[in-house]
Amino acid sequence: MHFEDLPPKMQNPETRVYFEKLQQHRGALVGKRLFDIVISLLMLIILSPVLLITAIAVKIDSKGPVFYRQVRIGQYGKKFRIFKFRTMVQDADKKGLSITVGQDPRITRVGRAIRKCRLDEFAQLLNVLNGTMSFVGPRPEVPKYVDAYQDAYMATLLVRPGVTAPSSIYFRNEDEILAASDEDPETTYIEKILPKKMALNLEYLNSISVWNDIKTMFQTVKAVSA
Repeated sequence: MHFEDLPPKMQNPETRVYFEKLQQHRGALVGKRLFDIVISLLMLIILSPVLLITAIAVKIDSKGPVFYRQVRIGQYGKKFRIFKFRTMVQDADKKGLSITVGQDPRITRVGRAIRKCRLDEFAQLLNVLNGTMSFVGPRPEVPKYVDAYQDAYMATLLVRPGVTAPSSIYFRNEDEILAASDEDPETTYIEKILPKKMALNLEYLNSISVWNDIKTMFQTVKAVSA
C-alpha cells in the first residue's frame, strides 16, 4: 500500500513518519502475522474446553447472545466487529456509556467473574485468526473516540489492533481510574487517558517486532495474575 492509498484523515505529516518507518520493517510485520496465525490456532484448540464452558456459563446466566460484537476501528480505519464473551446485560451499550466505569451495574454475575480473569478477551483469538486483530498492537477504539484523534494518533491505525499492548498493561485498572474521576468519565478518558495511551502506542510502533510482542504477552499475563 502507498501512503496516498490511506484514508484522507490518515494522510498527514505525523502519520507519514510512522508509515515510512513501518515500510522499513515489512519483515517484522510478516513475522507478526505468521506468529498470530499459528499461535491463535493452537490456543483455540488447547483452550476450547475453557471457551466452551465460558460460553455455556454466559448463556445460562443471562438473556442474550454469547458474544458481544461491538464495532471498532481497525487497521487503515476500517470498521470491524470485535469478539468478546458478553459480560453485560443485553443491549448494554444502549443503556449507558461506551466505556465501563467501576462497579458498572450493567455487568452480569458471571460477567464479573469473567472480567476478573480476563476471559472475555479470549474470544478475540477469533479476531486474531481472521486477521482483523493481532495479539499485540494498539487497542481498537469505538468510532466516537477515533473521531477525537489528533493527527499523530492516526498513525496507530497503520497496524492491526491488538488483544493487548503496553498501554493496556499500563491502564489495566482503567475502569477504577474513571470511577474515581470527578469529571464525566468520557471526558476524562478522551482528555487524560487517551493521550497517554496514544503516546505508548506510538512508542510501540517505533520498536515493532515479534520478540517485543512475545515480551508484551508475557508482561500481560504477569499483570493480570498479580
